[in-house]
Amino acid sequence: MTGRYRWFVVFLLFAVTVVNYIDRSAISFAVHRIQSEYNLSSSQIGLILGAFGIGYIISTLFGGMAVDRFGAKRAYFVAVLAWAVSIGWTGAATGFLMLYAARTALGLAEGPSFPTTTSAITRWLPPQERATALGGALVAVPIALAIGAPLVTLLIGMFDWRAMFFILAVASLIWLPFWLVFYANDPSESDRIGSEEAEHIAHSGREEPPMAQSPPRAHVWKALLTTPTLWANYWAYFVFGYYLFFFMTWLPEYLRKSYDLDLSSVGLVSFLPWATAAVLLIAFGRWSDAILKRTSSLRLARSYQIAGTQLVAALAIIPVALSSNIVVAVAGITVAVAASMAANAAYYAVIADLVPRVAGTAMGIMTIFFAASGFLAPVITGYALEITGDFRPAFWLITALAASSVIGIVVFHHPDRDARRLGPELK
Repeated sequence: MTGRYRWFVVFLLFAVTVVNYIDRSAISFAVHRIQSEYNLSSSQIGLILGAFGIGYIISTLFGGMAVDRFGAKRAYFVAVLAWAVSIGWTGAATGFLMLYAARTALGLAEGPSFPTTTSAITRWLPPQERATALGGALVAVPIALAIGAPLVTLLIGMFDWRAMFFILAVASLIWLPFWLVFYANDPSESDRIGSEEAEHIAHSGREEPPMAQSPPRAHVWKALLTTPTLWANYWAYFVFGYYLFFFMTWLPEYLRKSYDLDLSSVGLVSFLPWATAAVLLIAFGRWSDAILKRTSSLRLARSYQIAGTQLVAALAIIPVALSSNIVVAVAGITVAVAASMAANAAYYAVIADLVPRVAGTAMGIMTIFFAASGFLAPVITGYALEITGDFRPAFWLITALAASSVIGIVVFHHPDRDARRLGPELK
């Protein structure tokens, strides 16, 4: 029987992603108290929330290149250590500038996280298991946001918002010893994996590059920046990120401001969209791999899933923008969040399917778009809220963005065709 150690590696990635997203989303539940304590405007709060994206943009591409060159083990160790310090710094902040700097530093520290995850799964899982594995790792995002909402609000209620950040900083460090002991950059370097499982992983037929390979050559960069499928994937991932960061940063304040919910109620209501997203994400990851096994078509397994979920996300927001009923709002937001996240594994799987040898670098490029959404979604929403006093313009914007990504995927996202065009240096 084939061993299962590769799935323990996926669990390690899952665990650190839970920590990652609780850490990066925690500030949204402290926004109202921070705003009151420092007399900040909605636009200033938006800038603080968006500062994470600035740091993320800077580090995600270079983090991906570092992963390809030095390996996931070293990259994630440095990243987690740095973001624990950044979270503690947030708790020690004394005003707008320190909060802005701390959030920028957190973005810098967390930038390499998803390129590292993609690279690790590309090395440890064969192609027919990657979407499932990515779904297993990435389901940590909605799970973190689901359990993080009541957990963070409880910590703020028991202590205060500063103490909450200090507790999270310490909790972030607990994962590091497990990563150092149990993870290897390549299955061939691990003494915990059996020969049968090693053969199963290697059955992909892909020759692995050495860990210390040189940075991608010019023609490799050209492929990463000119392939239509990759560009459609980048844009759709930007839209996914816009949805994620909009609801991750502004959902608690939307519920408080629009429906006068207290902090504990906000935490409980916020649980529903993210919990639903967790169920769909893991199911859709398995579904994508099942379609690929049955049809051998990346277009059917990846492209249609991305386009379909983005379309549902766009349609679900319309009643939220038109209604002032909390039941309609929570139902629409739940469907939109769950749909937008359901195909999360497919975005990563496309990278692993097309350019596995430089998956970290390719993921770094795609995550630049994600990071840009991490800056724009909170900032644009903050300014729109300050100007109009209403969340509806923000809802109409995310609906339009999702519609644009559906068109982009349908027209330009042809992974089977582009996989044949790409040279062997990327495979």
